[in-house]
Amino acid sequence: MRSYSFFTIILLCLAILLVDTLAFYWLKSITQLLQEVFLQNFIHITFWTFTIGLITAIILLRLRLKVTHPYLNQLLITSLYGITIASFIPKLIFVVVISVLYFTNYVFSEEESLIVIPVIGLFAGFLPFLMICYSIFRTLYRFKVHHVKINFNELPGNFNELRIVHISDLHLGSFRSRYHILDRAIRLINHLEPDFIFFTGDLVNNHAWELKGWQSVLKKLNAKTGKYAVLGNHDYGDYGKWKSEERKRANFESIKYFYKKIDFKLLLNEAESIEKDGQKIAIVGVENWGNPPFKQYGDLKKALKSVANISFKILLSHDPSHWNKEVKKHTNISLTLSGHTHGMQAGINIKSKNWSPIQYKYKQWAGLYKHFNQYLYVTRGLGWMGFPGRLGMRPEITFMELHQQ
Repeated sequence: MRSYSFFTIILLCLAILLVDTLAFYWLKSITQLLQEVFLQNFIHITFWTFTIGLITAIILLRLRLKVTHPYLNQLLITSLYGITIASFIPKLIFVVVISVLYFTNYVFSEEESLIVIPVIGLFAGFLPFLMICYSIFRTLYRFKVHHVKINFNELPGNFNELRIVHISDLHLGSFRSRYHILDRAIRLINHLEPDFIFFTGDLVNNHAWELKGWQSVLKKLNAKTGKYAVLGNHDYGDYGKWKSEERKRANFESIKYFYKKIDFKLLLNEAESIEKDGQKIAIVGVENWGNPPFKQYGDLKKALKSVANISFKILLSHDPSHWNKEVKKHTNISLTLSGHTHGMQAGINIKSKNWSPIQYKYKQWAGLYKHFNQYLYVTRGLGWMGFPGRLGMRPEITFMELHQQ
């Protein structure tokens, strides 16, 4: 909420008020069928009490309602976000469906229209409401393992059948110290017995205090050869308001130091070579690089300098747009791993059919992509940010097996 201007918040509240006014107009067509006047009034009063309460809460939160505990503040923001989405979208669909049916009706008589069409609209709005509730209360923490096998000509024989777990976008502040939830994901990861675990950024939402208590949880992650990470756009503290640059810098240093506590090697525009019986592969990691307005801290040329003579490279880069701009066609990097998009936490995944509104912003937004002998994999993320739900985009653990072709 804090990242939006007050003008934007007012526009949102006006949109809610407009949609609710139209929804109430059609709602009366349904409540008039009730014989009890008391029940009619109860529904009407409840409707407007909720609307006014929601708008008031949004405005108060934007005006920086002072909350003593940061976790409670996070809870308020995400709860309001979820309630707003769960309320606004179904009502909007309800109004649109009724309006379209009413003004294009050639089936029902005028008397029937006043009864049948509002009922159809009610069901049309009630269905997405149930789906949104399902995404919040059922699928938000239903971790899914995606199995991916890729063949490479460049992969050294000694690294054949390399097992990788790729995770991203934990956003630990959103878990609000509920450590047991992530324990389930860690058990799934360790059961896969990976050679490497790669984490591609957005450890926190913004602040280092979100990491409190997570050291003992994340340190349980096991990999036979190594655990590596890079930073995401949320890890720099760029979305917060700081009393001084020193505070922001201290926050950033605390986040970077946390990786040492959980035995992850944080790659900051650098690379590390891995040798096995005389053969080598390179793990390359860049700081966040994104299209504007996201900042470009990443320096791929600097990261590649020390491993230029190694033919097989794996790049960790938080934002998948980096692959198009600097990796694909421009380098000989075989595999790039990214996150960032979350699959917008909403979409459709039916076998090979994948769709999400996020695809209109990011060309590569979820799953495996190929350009000749170069691959990109974009994970849907393990945590969540903003809307406290996942609809058709379950939190992802990616398990990759790399084979020599």
